[in-house]
Amino acid sequence: MERDLVAIQCLRSEAEAILKLIPRIDDSFSRAVDLILGCKGKVIVTGVGKSGHIATKIAATFASTGTPAFFLNPLDAYHGDLGMLSENDIVIAISYSGATEELLRFMPLIQAKNIPIIGMSGCSDSLLASYSAVHLNIAVEHEADPLNLIPTSSTTATLAMGDALACALMESRHFRSSDFAMLHPGGDLGRKLLAKVEDIMVKGNLPIVVSTDLMQKVIEVMTAGTLGVAVVIDDGKLTGIVTDGDVRRAMQRLGQRFFETPVGEIMSSNPKTILQSAKIVEAGEKMNHHSIHTLIALKEDGSVAGIIDSFSCLPGTRFYH
Repeated sequence: MERDLVAIQCLRSEAEAILKLIPRIDDSFSRAVDLILGCKGKVIVTGVGKSGHIATKIAATFASTGTPAFFLNPLDAYHGDLGMLSENDIVIAISYSGATEELLRFMPLIQAKNIPIIGMSGCSDSLLASYSAVHLNIAVEHEADPLNLIPTSSTTATLAMGDALACALMESRHFRSSDFAMLHPGGDLGRKLLAKVEDIMVKGNLPIVVSTDLMQKVIEVMTAGTLGVAVVIDDGKLTGIVTDGDVRRAMQRLGQRFFETPVGEIMSSNPKTILQSAKIVEAGEKMNHHSIHTLIALKEDGSVAGIIDSFSCLPGTRFYH
């Protein structure tokens, strides 16, 4: 039981450390984001020891979300890797104490190349802060371990600040799911993101009706299917769609006349569509934008090829809000 309490306190301490970063999302944070957005080269993230491990993760997150970045060990910089840096780059230097000797010896070499430094430390008066064009304060009140010695809350706060930078950059760059897909072609997630609408859309036994069909028949067609919609096609041309929401609103409005009403009077005559050759991330983005569940997939000639819904785009992911 005591171990459980220690674990709970550890998690609480780290959570509090992250929450206390919120007031520090200020002008310094905005200037750091602007510096990175204006960078014409790469973002080099550097640190030693535990900070180095966190720096590696931050660099990887940047690189996978549209900001070219890599990790550089300061010790390697003294043995040739300094040549990786150019004056178009930016360096994010991480040291919780702000006084890590191996890192600080590296800073004048960066300044000699006129490369801006974004420093991340737990002390605004640290030597690292004095080297920095922008300093981000990642101070925590105490570490999460029982001895208050091991980098726990401090590394969590550092990682969270790095994630906050990455998220702000994604928003500023208008980074989309389709962009993410292009950077992650491998693995299960990559395959799903790069899949096309035609790969997962419902193709057979589509709930198709014509505009003169009465709602009594349309309800039967919708019930027989599993998508909660009926597609209205007249003379081979898509003319509308009826959703569960359309049905509920029409029942409330028409009362007893509902079942004898032609679907053409109820349907949405401008259904949202997508080409079957489009990627499913595009379908998800379109559903998100219009806050809808379903898209009608079309062939190149404009005829209906199938139906795709939000639950089949990515298992476990809901695209609409």
